[in-house]
Amino acid sequence: MTGTAIAIEHVTKRFPLKGQSEGVLALEDITVSVAPSEFVALLGPSGCGKSTLLRLVAALEHPTEGTVSIGGEAPGSLVARHALGVAFQDHALLPWLNVRDNIALPFSLASKPVDREAVRGLIDLVGLGGFETARPRQLSGGMRQRVSIARSLVLSPEVLLLDEPFGALDAVTRRQMNIELQRIWSRQRITTVLVTHSVDEALFLADRVLVLSARPGRIIREVATPFDRPRDPAVMRSAAFHDLVDDLTDALHPTEATTDAS
Repeated sequence: MTGTAIAIEHVTKRFPLKGQSEGVLALEDITVSVAPSEFVALLGPSGCGKSTLLRLVAALEHPTEGTVSIGGEAPGSLVARHALGVAFQDHALLPWLNVRDNIALPFSLASKPVDREAVRGLIDLVGLGGFETARPRQLSGGMRQRVSIARSLVLSPEVLLLDEPFGALDAVTRRQMNIELQRIWSRQRITTVLVTHSVDEALFLADRVLVLSARPGRIIREVATPFDRPRDPAVMRSAAFHDLVDDLTDALHPTEATTDAS
C-alpha cells in the first residue's frame, strides 16, 4: 500500500434514538490520515466514539457524513477480500477449536485452503509453541488474546484494527502483552489503529496518539511519540515518557457523557 493507508475525511456519525429527531451525535467532523505501516492509537474518555470510529474503518458502521477509505478503496472492499484484520477485547475464540484451528479459521471463512506453514509461523510469532492443541479454556487471558491477534494476522491483512484488545487483562499481563504486541508489530509492520483507554499503552505502542474529546468525539490533540523503535520497556520509566503521560492525561480530563457511543 502506497500513499495514504487510511483516509477519514470530515466524518460525522449520528445514531438514531427513539424520541430524538436528530439522534445521538457520536462523532463530529473527524479528519484523520494514517500512513502505510504507521501505528496510530486513539485515546478518549468513555463514550467519546473512538470504538465507533474504528467500526467505521472496519465497515461495521457507515458515516452519516464524510468518507472513509483504505488505500483509496471503500472499507467494505477490503472486508470482502479479507484484507482487514480485527481483534477486539472479547477474543471470540471458538471454544471447541484448539489454538491451531482457531488461528486457521479465517482461511475457511475466506474459502481458501489453510496455509499450515503460515499458521505455524504465527503460533511461533505470538509465543504459543507447544500449545497448538490446547482449547481456549486451557489458556490464560493473555494467551487467548495472543491467539486472537495471530488469527487477525493469518491472512496477511493490509490493515490491523485493535479495539481494547488487552482491556480485560490484569495490569501485569497487560504490560507484558504490550511488549509482545510491539515485538509482533515490529516483525509485520502492518498499518495499525489501536483504541485504548490506557495512556501508557498508547505511548508505548504507537507512532502517533490522537485524543478525542467527550461526545461528540472530535480530535483535540495529536502527539507524535518521540521514542525510537524497538522500544525497551525501560522507556516507560523515563522522565520524557512520564511528561507525555501527564500531558495526555490532562487532555483526557472530564467528560459529562451520559451515553456510551463507543
